[in-house]
Amino acid sequence: MRQARLPQTAPRDTDDAELVRRARARDEAAFRAIMQGNNRRLYRLARGILRNDAEAEDVVQEAYVRALTHLEDFRGDSSLSTWLSRIAMNEALGRLRRQRPAVDLDALPPGKIEAEIIQFPLAASDDPEKSMAQREIQAVVEHAVDELPEAFRLVFITRVIEGMNVEETAEILDLKPETVKSRLHRARTMLRDIVEQKIGPVVMEAFPFAGRRCERLTDAVLKRLGY
Repeated sequence: MRQARLPQTAPRDTDDAELVRRARARDEAAFRAIMQGNNRRLYRLARGILRNDAEAEDVVQEAYVRALTHLEDFRGDSSLSTWLSRIAMNEALGRLRRQRPAVDLDALPPGKIEAEIIQFPLAASDDPEKSMAQREIQAVVEHAVDELPEAFRLVFITRVIEGMNVEETAEILDLKPETVKSRLHRARTMLRDIVEQKIGPVVMEAFPFAGRRCERLTDAVLKRLGY
């Protein structure tokens, strides 16, 4: 006996289906759960296109308003996260095109738009030197990502920073999986070159021996000498 096939409109994930059902019933907790579960991803995707913190936040807000007031359009052919990501990216791309009507997203040169820093969280540290070094490294990496051409930057952010798989990245960016793989490889190569160029002039300043480390060593030696 042939097993009945599920309808194509059935959500793939039970949690998605339940959240959407509750959100359609105007359940505030469901709205919050949807946003809290997708805020970081949507922000990074939007910022990867616009390279501006404030505009990326505006885009995410607009994307949520559009999505949460049109939940009847969510058919479950992809995950809720993927559906929201598409909406946010379309919103960001639309804003970019309005700002620069003739923009060719695959041909944007590095550094064309002034780099802005994505606020990645830093590990807590009680060592000021270590914290400063972390911030400096973070800034170098973030600026380097910002300088990648648009087509490669979006693949890098989606695959590496957000950790999406090849298939989901291809679906969101409307690319072939092979294109995702080749662009990621190229993005990594370009990113390595950019970081090396930025770090090269100051590499001799690496591993400073000052501040608390210097004090600890000095105190330890003096203690062993009886002072």
